[in-house]
Amino acid sequence: MKDLFADGAYDRLRLMDKAAYLDFVLEIIRRREGARGFEVLPRRWVVERTFGWMTRWRRLVRDYERRIDVSKAMILVAMGANLMRKNAHP
Repeated sequence: MKDLFADGAYDRLRLMDKAAYLDFVLEIIRRREGARGFEVLPRRWVVERTFGWMTRWRRLVRDYERRIDVSKAMILVAMGANLMRKNAHP
């Protein structure tokens, strides 16, 4: 079983169907009732950290690509380079 964390804004039914099909355990991360302003949410930092790593690559800062497959390839290259850098310099 794999864990999948999602924001409360996603289409819950569609996401649950897809997660069940791919054998994921889905956990929706929501804000507390009555919370105002910024609030640190559990597991949200993982996503924000990953976006921070990706924006170090100039081509991923904006949507320069016209095709989704090229954009996906650039994300994979950026994340692969990040993993190689972290493994080479622990």
